[in-house]
Amino acid sequence: MKDFPEFFGIATVGARGQIVIPSGARKSLKIKSGDKLIVTSGHPGQKTISLIPADDFARFLNKFEKHISTLKAGISKKRKDGKNI
Repeated sequence: MKDFPEFFGIATVGARGQIVIPSGARKSLKIKSGDKLIVTSGHPGQKTISLIPADDFARFLNKFEKHISTLKAGISKKRKDGKNI
């Protein structure tokens, strides 16, 4: 892993709002034609866009849901045992 984000180039927004992801970015991130990408904003107040492969995002959500379920079960058990949370 690199210490800093990599700069791949500049993309221009076309008349229909489309951009072309630079080929270096597509190769480095293994993005191919037809891949679905989740588009998110950055931190509030910043003009940042993130592109996340939909499959990776789905895996993240699945792991996060399992983690939340584990936390809920732990909280529920402590409540049943009469312990403070």
